[in-house]
Amino acid sequence: MIRILSTSFIALALFAAAPVLAADPPKPASTKAVGAPKHGGTLTYMIPANAPPTFDGHRETTFATLQSVAPFYSNLIRPNPDNPSSTTDFVCDLCTEMPEPTDGGKTWTFKIRDGVKFHDGSPLTAADVAASWQYIVSPPEGITSAREGHFLMVDKVEAPDKNTVVFKLKFPTTAFLPALADPFAFIYKKETLEKDPHWYEKNIMGSGPFKFAGFETGQSIKGERNPDYYRQGLPYLDGFVAVYAPKQATRVDAIRSDRAAAEFRGMPPSAAAELKKEGGDKITIQESDWNCANLITANHQKKPFDDVRVRRALALALDQWKGAPALAKIATVHTVGGIVFPGSPLAATKEELQKLPGYWPDIDKARAEAKHLLKEAGAEGLKFELLNRNVDQPYKYVAAWVIDEWRKIGLNVTQKVLPTGPFYEGLRSGNFDVTVDFNCQGVVNPPLDTAKYLPESVYTENYGQYEDPKSIELYNKMLHEPDPQKQREAMREFETYTLDTAAHEIVTPWWYRIIPHQSYMKGWTISPSHYINQTLETVWLDK
Repeated sequence: MIRILSTSFIALALFAAAPVLAADPPKPASTKAVGAPKHGGTLTYMIPANAPPTFDGHRETTFATLQSVAPFYSNLIRPNPDNPSSTTDFVCDLCTEMPEPTDGGKTWTFKIRDGVKFHDGSPLTAADVAASWQYIVSPPEGITSAREGHFLMVDKVEAPDKNTVVFKLKFPTTAFLPALADPFAFIYKKETLEKDPHWYEKNIMGSGPFKFAGFETGQSIKGERNPDYYRQGLPYLDGFVAVYAPKQATRVDAIRSDRAAAEFRGMPPSAAAELKKEGGDKITIQESDWNCANLITANHQKKPFDDVRVRRALALALDQWKGAPALAKIATVHTVGGIVFPGSPLAATKEELQKLPGYWPDIDKARAEAKHLLKEAGAEGLKFELLNRNVDQPYKYVAAWVIDEWRKIGLNVTQKVLPTGPFYEGLRSGNFDVTVDFNCQGVVNPPLDTAKYLPESVYTENYGQYEDPKSIELYNKMLHEPDPQKQREAMREFETYTLDTAAHEIVTPWWYRIIPHQSYMKGWTISPSHYINQTLETVWLDK
């Protein structure tokens, strides 16, 4: 266990704040390549992990799996590779065209490409697509599907013929299509799934742009060009080598010395600036808001955090508009936002946010109200412990900032930092006062992404230790609303209740993704998630 009693080393950096951020996210850098793409070459990139737990995308949620094996697989649909930041722009991968739903939005019929082959030469048909999705939506006993809970709206998946897949929904919802574009939803071979559904945990065989060429545990994974890939002329690369390197210094040095072209998760501002300063025009930096945010979660079963006045006071103490630009200089955070990913059609505007605790434009007024609430609740000068995960970026920086902000309303907070395993044990057992938490998702899908804010009985990864029927009622109203404008209104109700009325959570500035890479790596566009755009089929090397 590590205890950090002072935050002055980071607080000093926070005083030199830049201009206030708006709630709207920055635009990703342009990545359009100059000149015609070239064929050939091997891309080497770094993965900041020791190794994937397994190769099975249906089972896993970590980028270590996705960035290792996505180039070997195909999906039914995906976010538009040329517009990956969009929350509504989805395109076919294995289907022939994006369908319009029928039956009032409850039936989705997809036509599947002819001539697609698995890497063993066998044909891929609608039966393989339907079987893969059946395992994702409703896995057999003993089989894990990490995203089963995302598809409660799905009644059944059928393949009436070899070129048609039909999804029947229980109710229409805007959450369905983005969920269907999940990058982990690899299409597996039906025959293999039925023979041994665990086979894909240790083996790789898809229909994607690259064929599996080797794996060394803790070292690397390799792929070679699939000559039978169904997208004519792709991929451009002859192959790729992904090198596992959990230490940031190792990854930075590999890019600096051109032993690797990129690392696709994200680096802190200092590392990116260092590479750019040394590499000049040889290094390109792409940036984007990241569909990930740290939360501050109070244990509602511990006094005085069972009192909504105390929880609101914790939020009111934070000056997000000044804190976000200051933190952005030293940590991988950037944009002020609510429970919805900034820039999404369902996200709150700056004006809407400023009505909620933690976002008031007058910080003196907000802190005066916070002190009043603490006094009213008998919690003046409250002392407590903030649980945190032993991860520098951005966990420790965010924690240091909120502790310093709480000091300004008379609170005395120490920090308890634990390794990931014990940290999760603390969360799940409820053995904490207040904790740093997180909500990280892939494809931006606010109706599903905001399920994190539901009670633990509904969403197992909520650690607030509370039950709240009103929260569930408001969420279901929003989830089931098919009209976009009405759904946005319902989302504001849910957000206001979550952050203000019940004060269940505090959202800190959203994470920020910074990707420095060799300028000769073309054809890759940053997205709001380190899970998206990782098939590498359009990447080419200008050298």
